[in-house]
Amino acid sequence: MQEFIEMAEWLLHQNLRDGDPVESLPTPAFQANGKKYVSFSTNNYLSIATSPRFTAAASRGLETYGVGNCESRLLSGNLAVYGELEHKLAVCKKKDAAVLFATGYMANLGVLSSLPQTSKYARIYGFTSAREYTYAYFSDELNHVSIREGIRMSGAARATYRHLDLNHLEGLLKKSTATTKIIVTDGVFSQDGDIAPLPDLLQLAELYDATLYVDDAHGTGILGENGGGICEHFGITSARIIYMGTLSKAYGGIGGFIATEAHIAKIIRLACSAYGFTSALPPDQAVALSEAVDMVVDEPERRARLWENQRYFVTRMSELPYPLVSTESPIIPILVGDEDAADALALSLGESGIHVDAVRFPAVPLRKARLRIQLNAGHTSQDIDQLIDTLRAHQHGASTAIMSTLGMTKTKRDELAGNEALH
Repeated sequence: MQEFIEMAEWLLHQNLRDGDPVESLPTPAFQANGKKYVSFSTNNYLSIATSPRFTAAASRGLETYGVGNCESRLLSGNLAVYGELEHKLAVCKKKDAAVLFATGYMANLGVLSSLPQTSKYARIYGFTSAREYTYAYFSDELNHVSIREGIRMSGAARATYRHLDLNHLEGLLKKSTATTKIIVTDGVFSQDGDIAPLPDLLQLAELYDATLYVDDAHGTGILGENGGGICEHFGITSARIIYMGTLSKAYGGIGGFIATEAHIAKIIRLACSAYGFTSALPPDQAVALSEAVDMVVDEPERRARLWENQRYFVTRMSELPYPLVSTESPIIPILVGDEDAADALALSLGESGIHVDAVRFPAVPLRKARLRIQLNAGHTSQDIDQLIDTLRAHQHGASTAIMSTLGMTKTKRDELAGNEALH
């Protein structure tokens, strides 16, 4: 225990934050310390979380079922409302079936860790495979930590390919002797905001007889004509794809899910301990989330406003010298580099009533700190203008810090800004 005491004392002197208390949740406006802020770092992309239609559905769920389901779905906790929500999610993703989890993190952790182990459970009941199967995961280096931890827990062989480098991925696939290859990627990368090239990844999966596991936490409800996510965005359907999504972002609640083929869903229900050995999602959430899935489809104006705000922000940012990591999605990170400089810029924005998270190691590599801007359907053009004006007021100090940290000349910085604008 002495090491923990020493570490705690050391942490007291570090410039690290563990989340300041707030008095309300971002809609995107919120209250903290008696002051009103507008958040540009909320996952509540479509402002569904506090909408009257959504909260009314949650109230109906509370009145019908109470607050929590204290049972596993494999025992006496399998309420019909869960199956109804799973059916809607499967239809939305054009899959045979869906499986609910308490969180998206648990979905990744549970499914990725258990898939290579399922035959061991089946053997207990007399299953004998036709041959000896070996598993290998191939993961993008910028995948979410829940993916990396799930893969590590699986005990399977694993390889990491450079971010979006499909030549590197193909080289790793060629070398692998595993009988079961699983490529794993974020759909929208949470800290960079870029979108995985799903058609090219699927082509590689077909060429090397691999499964493609896609974590579309930040694309579900956002991408595609009807908010169906990255597969709808690219017009892709494939039995090779195992689709993971969250219910805690665009859908405004809590939970995660896997949408996949019926036989894979059945295996997950039987062999994934993160599904069977835990209490089920609160039933009021299931009722509300079922409503949210409908809202994403039949209230398209929410997505329209989100993407209008995204385009407006990108256009306005072209006036300023800040380098943008990506401009493909509603996540548009401003690269700062130096951790303290990123914190200082976020603090300056906060003093103007604008909340933006400064993202730093371990969420991103050292010296790659950034302000992760997330656009929202609830933002007004005035909100965005205020953000731009505040960034402009601090552009000299921030620009100096960025150039110093990244070792850029002005020419190099302008080149980077130009390249990102072409995105």
